[in-house]
Amino acid sequence: MGSESPVALVTGSNRGSGRAIAARLHERGYRVFSLNRTVTGEDWLGERECDLASRESLAAGVAAVLERAGRLDVVIANAVERVLDPIEKMSEQDWDRQLEINLSSVFRLVKQVLPALRRSCGLFLVMGSHAGSRYFEGGSAYSATKAALKALVETLLLEERNNGVRACLLAPGAISNLDGDDAPTKVSVESVGTCVASIVADWPADLVVGELEFRPALLPESPVTGIDRLLHV
Repeated sequence: MGSESPVALVTGSNRGSGRAIAARLHERGYRVFSLNRTVTGEDWLGERECDLASRESLAAGVAAVLERAGRLDVVIANAVERVLDPIEKMSEQDWDRQLEINLSSVFRLVKQVLPALRRSCGLFLVMGSHAGSRYFEGGSAYSATKAALKALVETLLLEERNNGVRACLLAPGAISNLDGDDAPTKVSVESVGTCVASIVADWPADLVVGELEFRPALLPESPVTGIDRLLHV
């Protein structure tokens, strides 16, 4: 791919939905760069080892990508930390780390990439979740961070659309992100990748998708509890 190809930065692209998103964009001609805590070593992912819970690691990672890529056309905040413990049992360390990675790192990522996105009239896309509006036992930190992302993304859109920057919150239901999980009541990671690539590459530049909600096509049988509640909407 040439240096003039559009550039996509994806966090958490080493597996699951993030990898599928990166793969679909790569297939469409994007130069892909990644910030991953665990790196795969695959050249096409353009990986930079990065712990999003560390301000210094995130800043260094974005700076390295910008130096190498020269531009950014789309940034996809996909990485997530998820600890599903009841409030009574959840440690403060697990709570704090989920807030850092799922929410605060997204804010810091915006701050780091905004000048580049203004120059390219680019897109900042955030992977939210049904958990942000459909709560479940054990999901206090996960749901709280996903709910807060809606406010962050909408505010970013209001503030930056006249600067040429679009922002989009993707709110999926249950995704088969675990290896070997092919439940028909979950959306495949390949479908997520196709959906995101379409938003990035196919939708007109004069149209803003502020939020896109999607869910599995099939419902499981009742009753459901815990995170499986996200299957039943």
